[in-house]
Amino acid sequence: MATGLCEALAIVDDDDEQLIYDNEEASRLLAMTGDLDGATVSACPHCKSRVLAVVALVDIIESAPPLPKGSELLELADDAPTLHLYVQDLVSECEHDDWHDPGAEEWAEVFATPVPTLRRH
Repeated sequence: MATGLCEALAIVDDDDEQLIYDNEEASRLLAMTGDLDGATVSACPHCKSRVLAVVALVDIIESAPPLPKGSELLELADDAPTLHLYVQDLVSECEHDDWHDPGAEEWAEVFATPVPTLRRH
């Protein structure tokens, strides 16, 4: 019996360790953490892709009610080799054209995605 759930969000570290959330889990995680805004250091303005500060994310996880895959997310954050984790929106077809801060380049390197370029008119 198919449930209609699909992969919606990936949270990845610099070593390519990842945690995948289906659409239901992702919705609950984002609702319970205020869209991860408290840990976000850089984000695409059009989708859920973003760069998270590990220390702030740990604080959010520890102060939130039980989160979907909360212990796994805490472990990923605790074991991260750098100070950042990276969120990829797996549902959106966003090209991140308006994401121009330095975090966009860092995020793009992790996901081997071309960096958005500033369009000049």
